[in-house]
Amino acid sequence: MSRKMLIDGEKEGDQQQFDYDLFVIGAGSGGVRASRTSAGFGAKVAICELPFHPISSELIGGVGGTCVIRGCVPKKILVYGATFRGEFEDARNFGWELAEQIDFNWKKLLHNKTQEITRLNGIYKRLLSNSGVTMIEGEGKLVDAHRVEVTQPDGSKKQYSAKHILIATGSRAQRVSIPGQELAITSDEALSLDELPKRVVILGGGYIAVEFASIWRGMGANVDVFYRKELPLRGFDDEMRAVVAKNLEGRGINLHPGTSLAELIKMEDGIRVLTDHGGEFMADVVLFATGRIPNTKRLSLEAVGVEVDKTGAIKVDEYSCTNVPSIWAVGDVTNRMNLTPVALMEGTCFSKTVFGGQPSKPDYKHIPCAVFSIPPMSVVGLSEQQALEEGKGDVLVFTSSFNPMKNTISGRQEKTVMKLVVDAETDEVLGASMCGPDAAEIMQGIAVALRCGATKAHFDSTVGIHPSAAEEFVTMRTLTRRVTAGVKPKINL
Repeated sequence: MSRKMLIDGEKEGDQQQFDYDLFVIGAGSGGVRASRTSAGFGAKVAICELPFHPISSELIGGVGGTCVIRGCVPKKILVYGATFRGEFEDARNFGWELAEQIDFNWKKLLHNKTQEITRLNGIYKRLLSNSGVTMIEGEGKLVDAHRVEVTQPDGSKKQYSAKHILIATGSRAQRVSIPGQELAITSDEALSLDELPKRVVILGGGYIAVEFASIWRGMGANVDVFYRKELPLRGFDDEMRAVVAKNLEGRGINLHPGTSLAELIKMEDGIRVLTDHGGEFMADVVLFATGRIPNTKRLSLEAVGVEVDKTGAIKVDEYSCTNVPSIWAVGDVTNRMNLTPVALMEGTCFSKTVFGGQPSKPDYKHIPCAVFSIPPMSVVGLSEQQALEEGKGDVLVFTSSFNPMKNTISGRQEKTVMKLVVDAETDEVLGASMCGPDAAEIMQGIAVALRCGATKAHFDSTVGIHPSAAEEFVTMRTLTRRVTAGVKPKINL
């Protein structure tokens, strides 16, 4: 049966009796959204998820998934906690008389963080229940194109049949294969450490590495970050990557580009860290922040013939359908654009397509994202490099680098940098980026403008909010450089 017939409403196996119209494996952001919206269209829905725990494994997880329990939410809570260190330093020049010694209680923050994610786990359960979705606790795996087997916490197993099966099991942190790798932790454990480390070594240059470096340094730890490339945050705009690196170093974080770890050795006073360049460091904690891999290993995909790529990600078409017409997948398990709001979008589009009679493809254009370093960076649309690679012709680049008004009093030497990438022929704004306080809050509004096809003339004709950093986006009148595809831009920082 063709995929078009499935989308148009004729479902394979319609003559069969199923327990559910939809069975979802994985109650993270994408799975919960797809379950609720499908139930809203009148579908009979069940969802399974592992028992709750802040630190995940193959046997524990929790409703809410990575973002709510061991990702975005608890990470941002720790970022807030770490930001206060700089705020206290800045406050003195604003007239606040602070004692020289300010104590930080890590255990109190950890307790409050855990309380919050536990509360959110309960809220997500209630959202499912109130939507009429049947919640089943346990590990799900495929039996065939229409059956799922769930292993419950007591070890018992039960099978359920469904007209459609949606896989939304997300991703999990991966470890690097070096001697002593068992001594390192991942982001899961990093969010639940019993003691605050004084010496930290981080392997990786992505957003997880940069964010945890900012968190631990903000809480007073000595932090060393090792990564293979010249700059952290591969895939982001090169100019903004350099700004983030400079800010990290300005905050006292030690960066080691072009360097990896070779071995970890357990010592009485910590972990001895050897690098591939012959360096040696001591650490209380070593964090592997070297990316995440799709969580597909225990789903029995091969038994049903669901195709995966070399990373283990489930292959799907533009409607999130696998090569097996009754099996679908959304979120990080598909390794398309691994962001929580994207998983929500994919889950909604799935529901509209399968149960709402509205064939809907996820739209990945102009999706904003943020790196919650201190200060944060946020982007939307194309970077300068991407605009040139996609053959947009000549690209106009407008930049603004300035000392935020707050820093003129606090004395902190840390500039905010903003950037617009514009199509020289059409005047359309192709991309925007910012590194500085409130970057994510500002970029959300810029994303709306880009979705509406805003031009540089639209930005120029918009009245700014004064005094604010955000107004710089509508006052950048002077061209920084014009770049032609194939010509490497010269960037002066």
